[in-house]
Amino acid sequence: MPQISSPITQFFNCRILKNHQLVEDYLYVQDGKIIDPEKMFWDAKRKPDIRIDCKGGIVSPGYIDVQINGAYGYDFSNDTDMIEEAVSNISKGLLLQGCTAYCPTTVSSRPEVYHKVLKHLGPREGSIQNGAAILGAHVEGPFISPQKKGAHELATLRTAKNGLADFEECYGLENLRRYVAYVTVAPEVEGVLDAIPKLIETTGINISSGHSNATTAQSSQALKKGANMITHLFNAMHAFHQRDPGIIGLLGSSDSETRPFYGIICDGIHVHPHSVMIAYYAHPKGACLVTDAMSAQCLPDGYYKLGEMDVDVTSGHVYIKGTSTIAGSIITMAECVRNFIKFTGASKVEALENATLHPAQMLGIEHKKGSLVHGADADVLILDDSLHVQRVFVAGVEATKESVKFSEKI
Repeated sequence: MPQISSPITQFFNCRILKNHQLVEDYLYVQDGKIIDPEKMFWDAKRKPDIRIDCKGGIVSPGYIDVQINGAYGYDFSNDTDMIEEAVSNISKGLLLQGCTAYCPTTVSSRPEVYHKVLKHLGPREGSIQNGAAILGAHVEGPFISPQKKGAHELATLRTAKNGLADFEECYGLENLRRYVAYVTVAPEVEGVLDAIPKLIETTGINISSGHSNATTAQSSQALKKGANMITHLFNAMHAFHQRDPGIIGLLGSSDSETRPFYGIICDGIHVHPHSVMIAYYAHPKGACLVTDAMSAQCLPDGYYKLGEMDVDVTSGHVYIKGTSTIAGSIITMAECVRNFIKFTGASKVEALENATLHPAQMLGIEHKKGSLVHGADADVLILDDSLHVQRVFVAGVEATKESVKFSEKI
């Protein structure tokens, strides 16, 4: 709870994203939280101690990226011997981009990798010292389809024929409980469908369907059992067909309340802009912009790692070395937001909520992240009318290049 004597910050001369619209109003922050100004004025009889002129800009919650494999030369799956260094530098770099919270993502790996790195990818608060908040890891694989493995190493993939015991052996159930936000699985892989409700009940994690050749019927079963998310829609999944649209078909469910959230990569490479528009018009409330960025994000072209795979980065394209298989992106969340408007003609409010509110809702944390409701964390962006990030605040404190120092791994 805010302390009565703690300084109060007022954001003024701004349009605030709240209640699904941009509203000319003030925003008040105390002790790292959004506060109710009525209580400040009438109960505490306080005025703001610090006033921040937003110069007519847009005030938005900080961006949330629920799928990012690495950045600035670091990779969460490969840099296991320097994982704390990787987490620290990526978190700080992302914060300065305007991404104030994220899910560090691991690609399909051997059990020893999960047992080593997951404890370093668990939830931690965002701050000037920590960088962007970590919401828990996104564990992508290895219970995925060999036919839709994408840039995942075939030798690491496995089934769940022994049910929950296979997830315990692979990740450790306690690791899932303490450090993981969600896991991507393929519903059609042996044992996975039956394990979904048990995983949710036992660990409390979220489940996403992805890297999958599942039919629409199998995908619907997974959704009914609790898989409330689709990992990078259109990529590494059963292609849309009029008689069996696969996982993609879930967006066409007649019951809009049971449609899943879906990640979508708006780099213009992973998904054609027309496909982005089709998905969004089918299910606008489920869209979650993700970068799926890898270690070369914000670095020059060259050769990098994605897990154990060698990848080639050239002119914004990322491929497994020597192949035409896409292996992540190098786009930032801020660029995804602007691209989304360009691809779909959506409003600024719609684009911003796809990078803030919707991912928070997917994880069930919208009371704390992804919105500017009273009591939420004061992770705040000031944007210009073109949605370029002008200023970043984490827990109510401004993050600048002078206050947040990080290094790249070249």
